[in-house]
Amino acid sequence: MPNPCIICVAITGSVPTKANNPALPITVSEQIDSTHAAFEAGATIVHAHVRNDDETPSSDPEKFARLKEGLEAHCPGMIIQFSTGGRSGAGQERGGMLSLAPDMASLSVGSNNFPTRVYENPPDLVAWLAAEMRTYDVKPESEAFDLSHILQAAAMHKRGEIADTPYVQFVMGVKNAMPVDRVVFDFYRATVARLFGEDAAWCAAGIGAQQLTLNEWSVAAGGHARAGLEDSVRLDRDTLAPSNAALVERVVQICERHERPVATPAQARRILGLRAA
Repeated sequence: MPNPCIICVAITGSVPTKANNPALPITVSEQIDSTHAAFEAGATIVHAHVRNDDETPSSDPEKFARLKEGLEAHCPGMIIQFSTGGRSGAGQERGGMLSLAPDMASLSVGSNNFPTRVYENPPDLVAWLAAEMRTYDVKPESEAFDLSHILQAAAMHKRGEIADTPYVQFVMGVKNAMPVDRVVFDFYRATVARLFGEDAAWCAAGIGAQQLTLNEWSVAAGGHARAGLEDSVRLDRDTLAPSNAALVERVVQICERHERPVATPAQARRILGLRAA
């Protein structure tokens, strides 16, 4: 049976700037255009942050609302996933856009080190974000920067804090957090299968030059893949990525090599247990 691969495009993030790559979409209109091109290339999930005009991170619900409206108009059926990450705000400000009821939102269930700081996700804030997601029927993508985060997501699912059809994303290659290690990657996959079931869907993201490595590992192992300028602004050491779409196209080529069809928006929604568009 074919196993469609869901491709998530992480379009902007909170760290890269146009000085790193002029193709990075900052304004809402740039983000809509960049996402549309990635959608046409094969992406079915957009992982979205918003920025201020000076390129600094923002949690402004009004910006998220305009982005959501534009994406729904120009990328019909695409799964919209908002970031509740800690670089964009503090405390409950991080979830201020969840009332807009996007299809999904990222949920980091534990803390870990980042390159120059501690990425703080205290239990009370994680519980509040999860409750807001249940209130507004937003599916969490549990971001695992460490093995303990997979087990924590499983505990939250068992308690009903994360709804059925849980979805875990491994994030590897962040400096001072989990490096890209094949043995660890395989153990992560085995842990998801043990805790959530053999058929549980999962995704992996690699940071910087490791984006391609994780794309290869994920597609080959039957998982789903994330690409985009948030995680890497380059195609290789010497070449800036010309667009988010170019990074998505690279994943599509990997899918073709492994004889995995790229999931349509409708297929991705069924795999993830999401409402129809």
